[in-house]
Amino acid sequence: MTKKIINILTIVGLLASVGYGIYVWKIGVLTSLDSLRTYIAGFGAWSALFFVAFQAIQVVLPILPGGLGCLVGVLAFGVWKGLVYNYVGIIAGSLAAFALSRYYGRPLLYRFFSTPLIQKYDQWMQKKGRFTRWLSILIFFPVAPDDYLCFLAGTTTISWRSFTTIIVLGKPFSIALYSLGLTTLFTHLIPWT
Repeated sequence: MTKKIINILTIVGLLASVGYGIYVWKIGVLTSLDSLRTYIAGFGAWSALFFVAFQAIQVVLPILPGGLGCLVGVLAFGVWKGLVYNYVGIIAGSLAAFALSRYYGRPLLYRFFSTPLIQKYDQWMQKKGRFTRWLSILIFFPVAPDDYLCFLAGTTTISWRSFTTIIVLGKPFSIALYSLGLTTLFTHLIPWT
């Protein structure tokens, strides 16, 4: 039942995001980076707070692909602010995912994720200490299923301190790769004036 609710929320979130994207495109916000940033600036500090909250929620309940959120952050707020907002939101969401799974345990994994995915990563937990090493490596790279790994970590014996250290030190590289890489690709594919 929970998987259905999450899938429905994901679809609703995606449709709302697409609908809002079409709306801002029709009113001319997406014609250039300057018009996008002017539009965002119109919301004042709320725009940054909303975006950070969106990125945090995005880790726990996927609405859009995480890389797309990183792209939006850099396009909307500029490179440095976008990277900081992406980082703060994703770190907050990663800690929330860890806390939820630490509290609810493995049943939460089966409610949120597929059994094959769980079984695949369960192999890592067979040896003591192995999970922490692999988590440290995978969190560093942008292609790993980071959100799932944060939930999985909460069901292991890894300490809060170790998890937080891994996330805080490992995420900047992958966030920067997503943010800057996708921004470079996007601006080459869609040259804004």
